[in-house]
Formats: sequence, C-alpha cells, structure tokens
Amino acid sequence: MYFFLFAMNLLIPLIMLGFGRIFLKSAPGEINKVYGYRTSMSMKNRDTWEFAHKYCGRVWCRWGLGLLLFSAAFMLFAAGMDEEAMGIAGAVLCVLQVVVLIASIFPTERALKRTFDRDGKRRSAG
Repeated sequence: MYFFLFAMNLLIPLIMLGFGRIFLKSAPGEINKVYGYRTSMSMKNRDTWEFAHKYCGRVWCRWGLGLLLFSAAFMLFAAGMDEEAMGIAGAVLCVLQVVVLIASIFPTERALKRTFDRDGKRRSAG
C-alpha cells in the first residue's frame, strides 16, 4: 500500500516536470482547445500561444521540482503511519499538489498581460 501511494503522490510533480520540459522546447503545433496551456489570452495568436507555453513550462519545471522534493519527503515521513493516517496524508498531499498546479496559471497570466495588450499585440518596450 505504501509504495503504491508513494508512487501515486509523485505523479502530479512528475507530470509538471515532463510537460514543463515539453512546453519549454515548443508549444503544441496549432492553437487548439484540446492540448496545451489554453486560456483566452494564450489563444489570441501564435505569439501569445508560444509565450504562454514557454513561460508556463519554466513555472512547471521549477514548481514541479520543488513539489517533487516536498512530496517525496512528505511521503517518507508518512512511512511509519497506519494505513488510514497514510491515506489521509496522501489525500492532503494530493489536494496541495492540485492547488499548486492550478496556482501556476496566475503568474503565467500576469506575464501574458505584462507582455501583450488585450488584443494579443506585444507591448512596446519602454
């Protein structure tokens, strides 16, 4: 039970790291509503689409690594718990991970708004 829970609680950070690296290399080929960082601002045009993926990729790589280390340490702490307490600890950790994943939207959207106007045109520097 413990090893299964340990592995499952590393999935979100590993997914963030994996997709973060993919997004850093390149945005999905076409702007689409199925795959990628999809918000109304990121989907304005190709420039906003690529910028959002690169920025979000950096955020996910940094936050995913931190979350991976925290989650592994947290689960090592949970090793001595009984099954019920370990299950509760794993659920709390999973909720925390989802909050971090969703929170990554905020810095990405702020960066988009600093870099582009609401029509998706790059703001002039200075």
